[in-house]
Amino acid sequence: MSKTLILIPTYNECENAPKLARALAVALPGADMMFLDDNSPDGTGAALESLRADLPNLHVMHRPGKTGLGRAYLDGFRWSLSKGYERTICMDADLSHDPADTPRMLEASETFDLVCGSRYVPGGGVVHWPKSRLCLSRFAGRYVRMITGLPHKDPTGGFHAIRREALAALPLGDIHSDGYSFQIELKYRLWQQGFTWKELPITFTERQNGTSKMSGAIVREAVGIVWRMAWQARFQRKPGRKAAS
Repeated sequence: MSKTLILIPTYNECENAPKLARALAVALPGADMMFLDDNSPDGTGAALESLRADLPNLHVMHRPGKTGLGRAYLDGFRWSLSKGYERTICMDADLSHDPADTPRMLEASETFDLVCGSRYVPGGGVVHWPKSRLCLSRFAGRYVRMITGLPHKDPTGGFHAIRREALAALPLGDIHSDGYSFQIELKYRLWQQGFTWKELPITFTERQNGTSKMSGAIVREAVGIVWRMAWQARFQRKPGRKAAS
């Protein structure tokens, strides 16, 4: 069995997910892939199943319905831990994260407990976003850092590599985020526990097919989660040990 598992939540990504699976098989041929599909009406799950004969390292978890990004990842984390994987990589299904970046993230995870692909460190960037969305994303990062003290430059990013020891230390039953605030809570909880971390520069490319899952409800959830984390842990914070970027 591979020592590395790549987790990719999907919902209505039939145009993107098969392309991603093939690209990952080339970029990181020794890794296993687990697509966490929330019963996509567009047939994403079936499209991925059709690839399994050609891609033996591909797995599909068919979840009963759309319950959110966070719930999907938590199911994936439990599966990863139960199967004994040493590294778990998290990434989006819409091809915004470049599969070619996975080998260097995996290499960095030999040294760091959490490796984060970052759009906002030197060498990182965003392609095909309107200025308004870029400004919103940068503001969200500053907001998270101001409220929680989390030092990451890109706290809302969703491209990670996590060592087994760090994943096993997460209190999975206590993680409440369902939407994109899950990315913030994941980083914050590991930082709070003192795990080492590093941000690697990546280029984030806006999706070409399908529609974004961002909504007003997801934004409101993120605002509330940030304040709750800061309030609950204000006397317990243990800043993580970060080496030079």
